[in-house]
Amino acid sequence: MTIQVNDIPTYYDEYGSLDSPAVLVLAGWMAKASLYRIIGDTLAPKYRVIIPDMPGFGGDTPEPDKPWDLNDFVDYTVSLIKALDIRSLVLIGHSFGGRIIIKMMNKDSLPFDTKRIILIDAAGIRHPLSPKDLRRQKMFKLAKHFMSEKMVEHYKETHGSADYRAASPVMRECMVKAINEDLTPVLSGVTPETLLIWGTEDTATPLSDGEKMEQSMPDAGLAKIPGAGHFCFADEPAIFRNILTSYML
Repeated sequence: MTIQVNDIPTYYDEYGSLDSPAVLVLAGWMAKASLYRIIGDTLAPKYRVIIPDMPGFGGDTPEPDKPWDLNDFVDYTVSLIKALDIRSLVLIGHSFGGRIIIKMMNKDSLPFDTKRIILIDAAGIRHPLSPKDLRRQKMFKLAKHFMSEKMVEHYKETHGSADYRAASPVMRECMVKAINEDLTPVLSGVTPETLLIWGTEDTATPLSDGEKMEQSMPDAGLAKIPGAGHFCFADEPAIFRNILTSYML
């Protein structure tokens, strides 16, 4: 399905009945809505589950016409919920989707009521750079003074993360803007009841992030999936489904 959100034709998958309570699932960075089918299939008997392709993520929703920061993604998500005419919902966010939810919960007012939140291997806590990364960053800053624009782009292409290399120029700038914001100071602003689901072997957003969120959020509990990584719902689908069912159904 497609809905117009702030002049952006937004594709989304939908599961369950229109008359059921709403659940909005926000994807990880550049992930397609279809990756989260397990959530839609699990919750469809009781909920209306909406999983959008965020702008520039899955290919079916166009990217922004300029680089967005995290606030832009939050404002877009609020507009999406309003366009869907949803007044009350459960929010579920994986990785970057969790980052959006954390920031959104700290807005002064929202045009909807958040019943519950589920954060899956959520991003938002910024970690100090390692000595190796600090040296690389320092060398790059020095080298930029002597490199042409083409050489700078080549350096980014060869030294950037896989997510960075896979993204378009606009989405690369979005990524840089988003990951540079540390949400640690605003974790306490996530006041709705929150379930944190984490893979114990997550190397992208380590388990210690989930433990810190549990300690910092007023009403949060942490469910650990042993042996699972950043995509815990794909690594251990049966365990993930059991946790989701126990909490939501």
